[in-house]
Amino acid sequence: MTRPTVLVASPLLMRRREAWDDGYALVEPADIAAGASPDLAGPIEVIVTAGDALDARLVDALPNLKLVACWTTGYEGIDVEYLRSRGIALTTAAGANAHDVADHAIALLLAWWHGVPRADRAIRAGKWREGTAPRPSLRGKRAGIVGLGRIGIEVARRAETLGMAVGWWGPRAKPAASYPRAESLAALARGSDVLFVASRAVRANTGQIDREVLAALGADGVLVNVSRGFLVDEPALIAALENRAIAGAALDVFAEEPVDAKVWSRFDNVVLTPHTAGFTVEGGAAMFAQLRENIRRHFAGEPLLTPLRDVPE
Repeated sequence: MTRPTVLVASPLLMRRREAWDDGYALVEPADIAAGASPDLAGPIEVIVTAGDALDARLVDALPNLKLVACWTTGYEGIDVEYLRSRGIALTTAAGANAHDVADHAIALLLAWWHGVPRADRAIRAGKWREGTAPRPSLRGKRAGIVGLGRIGIEVARRAETLGMAVGWWGPRAKPAASYPRAESLAALARGSDVLFVASRAVRANTGQIDREVLAALGADGVLVNVSRGFLVDEPALIAALENRAIAGAALDVFAEEPVDAKVWSRFDNVVLTPHTAGFTVEGGAAMFAQLRENIRRHFAGEPLLTPLRDVPE
């Protein structure tokens, strides 16, 4: 019997094939870089990818492609509408590490709010409490969450446990949500002490946290972003930090990664991590397991585990 054929579009996934490969015949982009013969391209039904750029010419070269299986939760490098026009399904790792990302969002907030990095540096420099003013309590403050999907709802639950009042905004109402939905993103920011960005990482949301939203958040507000850097108008954010138009930011993601250290090292009102919110042992294993199951279900003719239509806004 001929083995099902999978095209591997990511060097990382090729190196980690033992985590998801169930004995498929694997093809790498290099194998068809100079052009794909019908014999090579014809059997390929699945592409596995890390969610980064997927060349439309590569998709066009595969007449029997039925599924793009994405290892990550993000898929911003994939032209979803083009896949749909070809009748090609897209699956993601949606939800696989939502709890880890939410934990990290709260860790970023707590580190910023309680001045943990600054205090750590002071003690290492032989200082104690010199110049330290009492901080306001987090209890009773207002948490606004942009996007009440899998990650957003986990952030909401954790913020509520901290004694924060929780509100949210997204493009679609969620009647089952137990938290109030603001009438607009700007209104959410205006009513928040901390604004968490957990919205869907699609290009349509590019720059949704713009100058207007940051102005609404105000001089006492804190921005926390654990989704994707392109969701924030980064020049507007940098200007707001420089001018103290907002109190500060806690960021795990950036417009360009890796970042230029010179851009961020001059700020004393930010806490930064290198896109590691979902980077846990268990989260990675769950993502690979989800990838594996989506591919298995495709070749078995079963309903896919996490097709794109099931990914929340």
